[in-house]
Amino acid sequence: MEKVKHLFIAANSQHVGKTTSTLGLVAAFMKRAIKVGYCKPVGQQILDFNEFSVDKDTVLFADLINFDLRPEVHSPVILGKGATTAYLDDPSKFDFATKIQFAAQILERKTEIIIYEGTGHPGVGSVVNLSNADVAKQVNAGVIFIVEGGIGSAIDELNMCLSLFREKGVPIVGVIVNKVLPEKIEKVRHYLNIWLNSQNMKLLGVIPYDKSLGFPQMRMVAEAINGEVVAFKEKLDNKVEDFLAGSLIDPNKIKDGSNMLLVVSAQKAGEALKKISSLQKQFNLTGSPLAGIVATGTGIVSGASLEYIKKYEIPFVRTDLDTYGSVVKINRIEVKINRNTPWKVSRAIELINENVDMDYILSCCDLRS
Repeated sequence: MEKVKHLFIAANSQHVGKTTSTLGLVAAFMKRAIKVGYCKPVGQQILDFNEFSVDKDTVLFADLINFDLRPEVHSPVILGKGATTAYLDDPSKFDFATKIQFAAQILERKTEIIIYEGTGHPGVGSVVNLSNADVAKQVNAGVIFIVEGGIGSAIDELNMCLSLFREKGVPIVGVIVNKVLPEKIEKVRHYLNIWLNSQNMKLLGVIPYDKSLGFPQMRMVAEAINGEVVAFKEKLDNKVEDFLAGSLIDPNKIKDGSNMLLVVSAQKAGEALKKISSLQKQFNLTGSPLAGIVATGTGIVSGASLEYIKKYEIPFVRTDLDTYGSVVKINRIEVKINRNTPWKVSRAIELINENVDMDYILSCCDLRS
């Protein structure tokens, strides 16, 4: 294929791994001493940063690449609440394309390649003429497409989603299949290769499912259950790797586990923590296996429980929800990589480095500065 000047990372939907993959690709270019820029041309999730509004993903990349975040350069268009209806009411008031072009021109002066991160599925932004395909075409980028693991479903999604890029004449650099169960990797690789080869496209890599990238933080847990943090707010970055039900404390989990979330009714919290403390002594554990505690429903938490929480500095959250309702909401948390999850950043970089054909991607890029 003809060499591309820049890369656009797209996917078939949200939560497939665009940001994780983009992060790994940016790091891979940096490792090769290539001057790489980052831009989220169209954002939807707004974060207030140093008195400016930017898409939240840009803050993560500002940390990684160590650039001074400029909203008009790194997050030029944000389609916040009411933006689409305002555009439809009077498109003449908006010139989104010019904003994106300005960002591209600024970044091109300082970099050898720009990696643009897409938003949602390929059609997102179409209402303002800024679909992922529209933007990729405008910034002269080739597409790396991310799709979740599988065979039939992945091929169906690829065929549908890539048609929008083909319609715009955007080159497809290749496909990365993400979140594949380790025992299915070779099968998925074999059959995806057959189909992609028939379409003259390249399978760039198959990335195994890594459950650590799905670990939520305690702050996400508190938000999901609309909980009140009553102790150790400064520990809300603790990651949660597993759950403990207060009604059934598994000794094996206490012995071998770590970073667990105890979900227990407020009335039974004392009993649960007493058992955990006893098991810690039995197994000669020096620290607590808990990353956090959620006390559900009404009731007074005992003084002994509060002493345990204070001793191990465990973030403690109260919620009016019952235990079942809390667990359901916690299990529905969609975990996104961010600047407060350094273990995820490191792991994302490792996964791209270990499983994606960077040599091929580099061969497709025109890196003349």
